[in-house]
Amino acid sequence: MLWGLRPRGPEAAALATARSLWGTPRLPCSPGWQGATKRLLLRSVSGASNHQPNSNTGRYRDTVLLPQTSFPMKLLGRQQPDKELEIQQKCGFSELYSWQRERKVKTEFCLHDGPPYANGDPHVGHALNKILKDIANRFHMMSGSKVHFVPGWDCHGLPIEIKVLSELGREAQNLSAMEIREKARSFAKAAIEKQKSAFIRWGIMADWNNCYYTFDGKYEAKQLRTFYQMYDKGLVYRSYKPVFWSPSSRTALAEAELEYNPEHVSRSIYVKFPLLKPSPKLASLIDGSSPVSFLVWTTQPWTIPANEAVCYMPESKYAVVKCSKSGDLYVLAADKVETVASTLETAFETISTFSGVDLENGTCSHPLIPDKASPLLPANHVTMAKGTGLVHTAPAHGMEDYGVASQHNLPMDCLVDEDGVFTDVAGPELQNKAVLEEGTDVVIKMLQTAKNLLKEEKLVHSYPYDWRTKKPVVIRASKQWFINIADIKIAAKELLKKVKFIPGSALNGMVEMMDRRPYWCISRQRVWGVPIPVFHHKTKDEYLINSQTIEHIVKLVEQHGSDVWWTLPPEQLLPKEVLSEVGGPDALEYVPGQDILDIWFDSGTSWSHVLPGPDQRADLYLEGKDQLGGWFQSSLLTIFIPEPTSLPKTSVQLIGIESHCVYIFFLNGKDQSKEPPYGADVLRWWVADSNVFTEVAIGPSVLNAARDDISKLRNTLRFLLGNVADFNPETDSIPVNDMYVIDQYMLHLLQDLANKITELYKQYDFGKVVRLLRTFYTRELSHFYFSIIKDRLYCEKENDPRRRSCQTALVEILDVIVRSFAPILPHLAEEVFQHIPYIKEPKSVFRTGWISTSSIWKKPGLEEAVESACAMRDSFLGSIPGKNAAEYKVIIVIEPGLLFEIIEMLQSEETSSTSQLNELMMASESTLLAQEPREMTADVIELKGKFLINLEGGDIREESSYKVIVMPTTKEKCPRCWKYTAESSDTLCPRCAEVVSGK
Repeated sequence: MLWGLRPRGPEAAALATARSLWGTPRLPCSPGWQGATKRLLLRSVSGASNHQPNSNTGRYRDTVLLPQTSFPMKLLGRQQPDKELEIQQKCGFSELYSWQRERKVKTEFCLHDGPPYANGDPHVGHALNKILKDIANRFHMMSGSKVHFVPGWDCHGLPIEIKVLSELGREAQNLSAMEIREKARSFAKAAIEKQKSAFIRWGIMADWNNCYYTFDGKYEAKQLRTFYQMYDKGLVYRSYKPVFWSPSSRTALAEAELEYNPEHVSRSIYVKFPLLKPSPKLASLIDGSSPVSFLVWTTQPWTIPANEAVCYMPESKYAVVKCSKSGDLYVLAADKVETVASTLETAFETISTFSGVDLENGTCSHPLIPDKASPLLPANHVTMAKGTGLVHTAPAHGMEDYGVASQHNLPMDCLVDEDGVFTDVAGPELQNKAVLEEGTDVVIKMLQTAKNLLKEEKLVHSYPYDWRTKKPVVIRASKQWFINIADIKIAAKELLKKVKFIPGSALNGMVEMMDRRPYWCISRQRVWGVPIPVFHHKTKDEYLINSQTIEHIVKLVEQHGSDVWWTLPPEQLLPKEVLSEVGGPDALEYVPGQDILDIWFDSGTSWSHVLPGPDQRADLYLEGKDQLGGWFQSSLLTIFIPEPTSLPKTSVQLIGIESHCVYIFFLNGKDQSKEPPYGADVLRWWVADSNVFTEVAIGPSVLNAARDDISKLRNTLRFLLGNVADFNPETDSIPVNDMYVIDQYMLHLLQDLANKITELYKQYDFGKVVRLLRTFYTRELSHFYFSIIKDRLYCEKENDPRRRSCQTALVEILDVIVRSFAPILPHLAEEVFQHIPYIKEPKSVFRTGWISTSSIWKKPGLEEAVESACAMRDSFLGSIPGKNAAEYKVIIVIEPGLLFEIIEMLQSEETSSTSQLNELMMASESTLLAQEPREMTADVIELKGKFLINLEGGDIREESSYKVIVMPTTKEKCPRCWKYTAESSDTLCPRCAEVVSGK
């Protein structure tokens, strides 16, 4: 193996130096790597050659076989984006998806596209999402699968509605529901066209004339069917419950629509709840001479008016304490006595302690309504992490509070309206005051007046915000529609076990989110969306929905879209048979409900409209990590009808990718004189190369780095194309076993590269694909192989088997490299394919399949031959830093044994200037001896080394010593090949003389 070498002493130190300069080299190197070799190899990257004739050797110019290709080294300014547009047109980018769908192949690959939101310009998040999907699709298509990929858009919802209303200003107040819907639809359509144009420009393969849109009538109809099927199974219900409520959006929100602001500031307070009726145990612990109050802490003072109880933890210890300042007695958790006393800047004397269960049947007074009792109730959600160990309970404004109220039949009245303002039920002092602003201030003042406020302090903590308006939400009880997650949670988690997550931790994150979520609120109080298809009784708390009403509505929506809910009179929204049972057209007892479905339900049911076949299963879902609680989860929770379906197949991947970006990406620079346009391939390379499991960064530096990578790749490709211009693989190829050892070695490395890259694509690890390719084309090719073979390519006879051997390898290298990066850089791949000289009528590279290699390329034994020779080469080159290797000759002395036999494969004669060994050494000539020569001049350099041969999996192991003797050549520089192999500067070397005489 390549890492079988173990340099010692100075060689090891030099190797470390080289690694620090260049990264870990594929082929180990010795002292002086950063000298002549570095300069020489750097020159090879730019396509320069040691063999280009100068003015003194112009007479041999036409005899040198320099590269010939029209493939440009660089595309400057507008040339890059213009070339991409030309390639898209010429190579049929727009027809590729339809072409591959028509192929008769057995395997199908289905990537279900999560819909981007139709409310803005294309941005980096879109680029990450769509390009990653396209890379996966193109790989599977080239690998022989029929790709199913239908792009879509999420078109409904609050962000679009708010955007439209904000642009209209005061005019929006007078708009009807239908007018709002029409303007929202127009806004969404315009955004879709902008985004679609960008996706096409980025080279995303799809049938862009057949996308899915959540505002399409047929899509909406299937969504309504899904809703009713879940309702019919008992998974959907209507209830009065506390939900997250956005006053700024005037609607209920699901947890997936929240974002948490860690810098939110609340006005936290310590409040006294005076004892009204002690429990028997508590009565025995107090003498009745001093007032007794329960101490409660809350970060939401505005909820105090809605208090219905105070909760305690039955298993915890509580204490009666005496305040040193007031002499009052307080009750709080025993563990919190010292902390609370310190916060209140006083001292507490513990009078007695007791168990929480001893508070049963006690009551205290409401701190703002003295004649109202607040019972003391046990609750498991009480913790000792913060506060006093006693929890103020307002059933209309807390999830756990609601649970306590349900268990003990407490009132659940909500004192806050849709705008987050106190209603008249809250009393004249609070009426019409915003609860998070002036309302909080008034409540605190009322507590002060009642002498029940002990302390107020500001608290910076994480608090839920509406992710659309970026403003705080409240918890507020209202009648909403819910999906009962508890009933399907176990089955959902079992399904998830059959799905592979990348990264694996994403599975735990999704399960944890589900465990924290008791129900999913799916109703919204807006107009731009799909209506919840129920009819409410005009006077009773009843609603109407059944299979007949749903079937009738579904057909109307399928034909005319969901606008019918607002445009048709109620009697036309009901089928005749149902209408006659509920009062008839003239005395209809029911009216259409005004709630719409959560847009996560919109997008979460996309599988029912998009996925193919009766099983409706996808091979891959690929979205941002934030979708674990969004589209991934809503897709999972809507599949339980009638049997679980739509999840990815057992053996494939569900990828969670965190793609938070702060920069907007412009495909073309603003000032193209200073910021030339990058083009789509630069963007695609950056996407593939990004570590998508962390926050990604984008800007001029990273995009310039991507452009530099592609520029180096272009130079590599140009070298490959230029040097096969006179080669026909069908007639000129050399059998593998007859090729030069170094050429066979490159095919050996090439097969290993192809296998690794194929596996990485299968694992969707596109970043490693980029890094592996980048290493191969810069290090193995440009820095190593190309620098060695130029003499053979340029100066041998055109049809010489040695030259054809090299060209045979170059053809295979070109084919593997192009196909390897084609899914990532489709424009460059197609451009290269158009310039391959031996393809007379080039098709699209994507219509010609994936990488093809041969098993006979795999020859691990060659590694020992090449690596051992490279160890000697590196010793030689390291000894002449800054010098031209061709000005020296080397003598290699190896003790008889296996290493000698291996090196002898590269040079059968004793001394040669044209052998495979000498080509690798890049010297004037190489001599191979089994013992040191008797006489040597004084100016020689002697280098010693050892090489460990490891063959047959360790069965053959032998460490051999070698010596490299370096001395200046006595020959002159050949005016044709520039190697120091001529007898005089005016005559050709023997090899060139033979070639030229043949011409």
